[in-house]
Amino acid sequence: MQIYFFFIAALLYAVCAVLPSSRARLIAGLTGVAWLAHAATLWFDLMAPGTLRFGFSAMLSAALWVSVGAYWIENRNFSLDGLRRMVMPSAVLAIGLAWAFPGSQVSMEGKSAVFGWHIAVAVLAYSTLTIAAFHAVLMALQESRLHTRSESRGFIGSALDQLPALLTMEKLLFRMIGLGFILLSLTVLSGIVFSEQLFGKALNWDHKSVFTMLSWLLFASLLAGRRFRGWRGKTALSFTLAGFATLLLAYVGSRFVLEVVLHRGFA
Repeated sequence: MQIYFFFIAALLYAVCAVLPSSRARLIAGLTGVAWLAHAATLWFDLMAPGTLRFGFSAMLSAALWVSVGAYWIENRNFSLDGLRRMVMPSAVLAIGLAWAFPGSQVSMEGKSAVFGWHIAVAVLAYSTLTIAAFHAVLMALQESRLHTRSESRGFIGSALDQLPALLTMEKLLFRMIGLGFILLSLTVLSGIVFSEQLFGKALNWDHKSVFTMLSWLLFASLLAGRRFRGWRGKTALSFTLAGFATLLLAYVGSRFVLEVVLHRGFA
C-alpha cells in the first residue's frame, strides 16, 4: 500500500511542477491530492507502532511536506507560482530519497515524551526555514530579473513575473523566518531537556549541536539586524541562506554521511 502512495505523491508533484500557470485550479487540486498522499507515506514510514523511523531522507521528506503545505496555503493569498517551480521538483526528489534510503527504526520504549516532542518541533522548524530558503532564492532571482530585464520570458522568467512585489515578498520572508526562529528556539530548548535526561548534562556538544547553535545565532542576528538596523535586500538573503545551509548540515548532512557513506544507523 505504501508504495502506491509514494508513486501517487511523486507523480502528482511532478505534474504540478510542469503545468502552465493558467491551470491554477487544476494545480491547486492536484497539489492537495499529492499532499495528502505524501502525508500517507510519512504516516506509514515514520509512525510504525512503538517505533519511529529516523534518517536524513525522512527529515527531508517531512520538511518538504510542510513546505508544500505552506506554499499551498500562501498561494491562496498571494501569487507564488515561482515557488511552485522550486518546491514541487524538490518534493519529488525528497520522496524518492525517502523510498531509496528508508533510514533506521528507533524503538520508543523507555524514551521520554520529550523525545517525540523534540523531533516534531525540529521537523516543523526545519520545514519552515526550508520554505524561507526557497523564498529567499526566489527573491534573489526576482531582484536579478529586475536589473537585467529582457523581452524573453521563458519558463522561469514567466513564473518570476507573476510573483508579488519585492516588498511583499520580503514581508512574507521575515514572517516565515520569525516563525521558524521560534520553532528552532523551542528545538534547542527541548534538545537541552532531552540531553539532560539521556546524557546527564545540559548539552552534548557534538557537530549537530554546534551547527544548530550556529544556525540559531545567524537567524537571531538577522532578526536583530532587521529590527534595529533595518537589514534587508542582499544582506537579509545572505543571512537566510547561510542560516539554512548551516541548519541543513546540523542534521541532514551529518545523517547522510552516517547512513549512506558510513552505513551506520541511529546515533
